[in-house]
Amino acid sequence: MKEQQNPGQQDEQNTELTPQLRRIRSYAIRGKVSQAHKQAYADHWDQYGCNVEDGMLNFTERFGREHFKVLEIGFGMGKSLHQMVVSYPDQDFIGVEVHAPGVGRILMDIGESKANNFLVFKHDAIDVLEQCIPDNSLDRVQLFFPDPWHKARHHKRRIVQQPFIDSIAKKLKIGGIFHLATDWENYAEHMMIQMNENKHFENTAKKDQYSEQPEYRPTTKFEVRGQNLGHGVWDLLFKKV
Repeated sequence: MKEQQNPGQQDEQNTELTPQLRRIRSYAIRGKVSQAHKQAYADHWDQYGCNVEDGMLNFTERFGREHFKVLEIGFGMGKSLHQMVVSYPDQDFIGVEVHAPGVGRILMDIGESKANNFLVFKHDAIDVLEQCIPDNSLDRVQLFFPDPWHKARHHKRRIVQQPFIDSIAKKLKIGGIFHLATDWENYAEHMMIQMNENKHFENTAKKDQYSEQPEYRPTTKFEVRGQNLGHGVWDLLFKKV
């Protein structure tokens, strides 16, 4: 029988689908897993890690309570998500990231913090939403600074499209918030158009207006990078209706 691999040791080839099953990806696999990250997987995956093949999460069982639940998609190296986990111990956080180094890094940080309000998937968010997150279970979904795929021919790779928004709506509670942020103006406009077109959401600001950065969202390195390049930053907060 083939030995099951730790998520931090999986060959990157395994993220590719066969031609018949391949779909447009909103990300490109990058980065190498350091020895420290591999050790973080070994030390902390059993406590914080979730596997898609295990099916639907039982939040009460995993967290041991029923509290405000936040799902963040694509947390990068996890600095801002880790900050939220530590700053809001009365909320429960689920992180989803495809890049093994980022998952390894946040496992290191969360492990050092000894937080008990965090779970993580190293997997494609589309599969996690479909197979692991119960319907009407989340209070907030966060999508901060996703890859903007700024070239026009790559816009089809942007994750914010109607099928994705529908999948988010399905998992949020009524009144739950989908919070998006980007430092690319064209992507912000694209996000606004897509969100306005979706019947499941309404803007918490006025129509076609962006929101102020909420206090709970830390300033990320991507945001600082964008500001240094003269970019603006746009937050969109839409409520499920």
